[in-house]
Amino acid sequence: MPTVSVKQELLFQALGRRYTDEEFDELCFEFGLELDEITSEKDIISKEQGDGKAEGASDIILYKIDVPANRYDLLCLEGLVRGLQVFKERIKAPRYKRIMPANGDVQRLIITEETAQVRPHAVAAVLRNITFSKDRYDSFIDLQEKLHQNICRKRALVAIGTHDLDTISGPFTYTARPPSEIRFKPLNQSKEYTASEILDLYRTDSQLKHYLHIIENKPLYPVIYDSNGVVLSMPPIINGDHTKISINTRNVFVECTATDITKAKIVLDILVTMFSEYCEKQFIVEAAEVTYLNGKTCIYPELAYRKEKVKPDLINKKIGISETPSSLAKLLTRMCLKSHVTGNGNNIEIEIPPTRADIIHACDIIEDAAIAYGYNNIQMTIPKTYTIANQFPLNKLTELLRQDLAAAGFTEALTFALCSQEDIADKLGVDICSTKAVHIANPKTAEFQVARTSLLPGLLKTIAANKKMPLPLKLFEISDIVVKDSTKDVGARNQRNLCAIYYNKNPGFEFIHGLLDRVMQLLSVPPSKESGYLIKAAEDSAFFPGRCAEILAKGQSIGKLGVLHPDVITKFELTMPCSALEIKIEPFL
Repeated sequence: MPTVSVKQELLFQALGRRYTDEEFDELCFEFGLELDEITSEKDIISKEQGDGKAEGASDIILYKIDVPANRYDLLCLEGLVRGLQVFKERIKAPRYKRIMPANGDVQRLIITEETAQVRPHAVAAVLRNITFSKDRYDSFIDLQEKLHQNICRKRALVAIGTHDLDTISGPFTYTARPPSEIRFKPLNQSKEYTASEILDLYRTDSQLKHYLHIIENKPLYPVIYDSNGVVLSMPPIINGDHTKISINTRNVFVECTATDITKAKIVLDILVTMFSEYCEKQFIVEAAEVTYLNGKTCIYPELAYRKEKVKPDLINKKIGISETPSSLAKLLTRMCLKSHVTGNGNNIEIEIPPTRADIIHACDIIEDAAIAYGYNNIQMTIPKTYTIANQFPLNKLTELLRQDLAAAGFTEALTFALCSQEDIADKLGVDICSTKAVHIANPKTAEFQVARTSLLPGLLKTIAANKKMPLPLKLFEISDIVVKDSTKDVGARNQRNLCAIYYNKNPGFEFIHGLLDRVMQLLSVPPSKESGYLIKAAEDSAFFPGRCAEILAKGQSIGKLGVLHPDVITKFELTMPCSALEIKIEPFL
């Protein structure tokens, strides 16, 4: 879920009243949001620097609010306040309108055929006679970044460009050219660079380096020019410095280039509806004309309203309430979905505004009605069904084994499902390619690169973090591992494993072997070659040579046990010998 940071003072000023922290937390909950954290700029800087010092930082209180990922209209202070005010019935939802310029001189954006190879779509609009303050300007920039990270999928689907319209002249041309032919001064830079030099310049930039891959291998780079050849932007990387906006900007030209035209329309609608509040004519957006390759022209933003009908009985049934149609219509109106009853009370007609792209099906409308009604106000009732829930056999077996392993003197651990490649490969003496590990596409940290293929590394790291505890340390875990499986539709499957470890001044292999016998006894699997279980000598890089055995049960290999190799123990920063056991659970169901 995206987190929106808003200044407490600005928020209360916009809402027209002050709240205690508890009251605002309750208001957020009623509206389907969550007040995640109350902090200050000084606290944030102190955490980032890690030294507890934040010299020069203010004590301004910030509310960090978790917003549903599909509610793009709540990603800024303006949209959040507007939604809360309508919810509390202090204002009516505004009516957003697109107009053509009074003089008929509409801004035009022409798309050339070269863009088809890289980023074929573009939309545009104008915020005319807008008044920025420092806080409004910061919110405007922050909303763009929030949209980039959310619906724009880190600029891969849509990239937003905002420009001071008074510094450029239309019509504008959206084209694509070889990197060597594009030359301009990037935002906040002091000299001009070619497109290739710009990519090299930002290769180490903490923010922009994440977007370079989108175009760097393309033969042509997208670029937008005005009628005088001034570069507005090189999407999706950087805007030109010539057109940068400031708090003194009065007219803003907004362009969105995209690989997905639907997403581009949504992003443009959200951006202009949120900040048209500050235009001289509130909630009025000036249209722009986009001309495509075949000569077709489209006017943006669309700001389209549409109507849907939902039966009151369906809403009541799905939520579990008994409200009148007029009451349900009022609830939906409080969620910025203007509604009224039609057809002698048989239907509720709902008007979906351009800010609510998340409303796709009837269930989305019903969810908003439930939020407005209040989940805590829904009476709990016993379902009118004869179906009786039952625990999955695998989970039931897992719970039973947990109790008996604890009774055997072992302490349960719960470790991370994600780990580093080093944990499951290098430290265990195997190659990462042979582990069938599922890799995370964009890991945020080296500690969480892959899904674990064994429970053993997690237990060894747990022991390493608890070396000061009295010996012996006896731990176990029964959890899922993840392995690649081409027969599954997702390409991977979960596998429930049991792992136990004994750590002491001596290996204690007899304790682990005894635990295996106890587990088999509980599973009613006798020590037998034909129908029971047996162990036979095996070799494994994680175990000491000659001190490893493979466990066979019900005609298949279910795991291994033995004394861990000294190299493995050392790599996990341990100093004493260990014995370990890891087996599959599913074969015993």
